[in-house]
Amino acid sequence: MRIEDDSKLDYKDVLIRPKRSTLGSRKDVDLYRNFSFRNYESSEAEPHYRGIPIMASNMDGVGTFTMADKLANLGLFTCLVKNYSAEELIDFFNAGQPGRTENVAYSTGITEQDFEKFKQVYKATQQRLKYVCVDVANGYSERFSMFIKQMRDTFPGIVIIAGNVVTGEMTEELILSGADIVKVGIGPGSVCTTRIQTGVGFPQLSAVIECADSAHGLGGHIIADGGCTCPGDLAKAFAAGADYVMLGGMLAGHDEGGGEVITRYYKSGEVTKTDNNWEDIIEERKYVQFYGMSSRAANDKHFGGLKEYRSSEGRDILVPYRGEINHTIQDLLGGIRSTCTYAGAKKLKWLSKCTTFVKTSQQFNSIFSG
Repeated sequence: MRIEDDSKLDYKDVLIRPKRSTLGSRKDVDLYRNFSFRNYESSEAEPHYRGIPIMASNMDGVGTFTMADKLANLGLFTCLVKNYSAEELIDFFNAGQPGRTENVAYSTGITEQDFEKFKQVYKATQQRLKYVCVDVANGYSERFSMFIKQMRDTFPGIVIIAGNVVTGEMTEELILSGADIVKVGIGPGSVCTTRIQTGVGFPQLSAVIECADSAHGLGGHIIADGGCTCPGDLAKAFAAGADYVMLGGMLAGHDEGGGEVITRYYKSGEVTKTDNNWEDIIEERKYVQFYGMSSRAANDKHFGGLKEYRSSEGRDILVPYRGEINHTIQDLLGGIRSTCTYAGAKKLKWLSKCTTFVKTSQQFNSIFSG
């Protein structure tokens, strides 16, 4: 046993210090990034990716086909949920809809059945399937690294996203095993209880800084996955060196997620007079169910219940119904553009080079927090 005494930080622990800027307006900020991937073998001209590097997480109610099409039209990315059938995935990628190849990832686990399913879909879709997200809760197992090597050896013409990890040495291990993009984050998500159930985790801002440094030294990339509750948190993640930021809870509750809208009625605490009688004012509020993919709800839905050898590591909550995703995306992108103007970064690419973080003891509440 040993203890690391140096300070580790979450997004809430810092602010970005403003600087003099030549930017006259938020509209002058370029949020698009161009990336070329280290291990991806392709005949296409570089760069291999161009877009706004914000990703919808491969969670129920977020990583759906409908969400993927809507975000692709806006220049954003989606990692699909794992539970789509091979036939559904083949139909989706073969439909020829603009943006699906360049802005959508197939998600998979690491079992032999997962590998065979991917082979079936990849063969049927050919060049229309470009990205695969190999997703496990614990990216530190030898089995996981071996699976990444198997995927890279078998499919050299696929961009591999792999995670989750939170330390530099494992980020390097996954990149050297064949991953192009490493997903960073253990326990920071709004509906994740891994830190409570296991005591395992790493403050997310520090994890992003450490893993970005390791990945960029090898020509790899990282995704900051989890812990964002407001637009300012996305900006902090990019400022810390993240190439992409993945969102779950902040994109939940929208029409594109496909969840059932649940209506609840509450007494507002106010009264109104009707026919000489005073009556409580009843408010109608709408919600959508959202849960972690290691929760009991997810296990009941996809795996026939929670196995006897494990516990639930996710919450099952109701998030406010938010309508169409467009308004939320506008708010997110507007916030990041504003950050760039404060920091003097004309391009999102420059934000990490322009940023000075200030440690703070303040706590921030968010309308997005679950």
